[in-house]
Amino acid sequence: MDRLKRDVYERELYRLQIELVKLQEWVRETGARLVVVFEGRDAAGKGSAIKRITEHLNPRVARIVALPAPSERERTQWYFQRYVTHLPAAGEIVLLDRSWYNRAGVERVMGYCTPEEHRLFLRQCPLFERMLVEEGILLRKYWFSVSDAEQERRFRKRLDDPLKRWKLSPMDLESLTRWEDYSRAKDEMMVHTDIAESPWYVVEGDDKRRARVNMIAHLLSTVDYQEVTPPEITLPHRPPSRGYQRTARTLQREVPDRAGELDVQSG
Repeated sequence: MDRLKRDVYERELYRLQIELVKLQEWVRETGARLVVVFEGRDAAGKGSAIKRITEHLNPRVARIVALPAPSERERTQWYFQRYVTHLPAAGEIVLLDRSWYNRAGVERVMGYCTPEEHRLFLRQCPLFERMLVEEGILLRKYWFSVSDAEQERRFRKRLDDPLKRWKLSPMDLESLTRWEDYSRAKDEMMVHTDIAESPWYVVEGDDKRRARVNMIAHLLSTVDYQEVTPPEITLPHRPPSRGYQRTARTLQREVPDRAGELDVQSG
């Protein structure tokens, strides 16, 4: 499949981001609660999709939750407990960059949980998600897929990119050598957790542009939101000056004009 052309992508992404703002305002106005779960292969495009979704949204309404490894105390809690505290209140959207499905993926493959803990998760997860849906939470789950060749290409590209080198963790490198283990774990997870109340939706991620457009368009199609009429806003007239004088610049610490140095260098 050919890569989606940039101009087509940017035009459609802009349209979708306008709709995301409408969705945000509907969530805020109606008190809805929306949870979007992002799971999938390493380097499949989850993070970049989240960035495009939140780019123009209010961070007080739409927040990203990306939890670190559990603390020693959290390891003794009910497994879902630390995720419950991050669920949305009325008028909020929560985007989970990885979620409780860590137990079905990395913990299962890397041996961070016991077989008994894994089996318990597969039994409890559908019950947990049904409870969320019965509570009125809008729950959406996306699995980002990527081919083994494309994943390796992206990993190699990160090696040479100083802005993305930090994304290559030892866990990412393990995913290269455990490709089939992760595939089997994903298949088993979906057998147990792809339920009618909260189904999985697979996003093909070899073309990141297509993946973002497809995922966002689908998310919007699953929520019956309405455009909220914004209140009328009129800019007030600025009142005349009452004699205020700005403090002398010599009394303040100004940021050095690095941009001016660049102008001189390029001249």
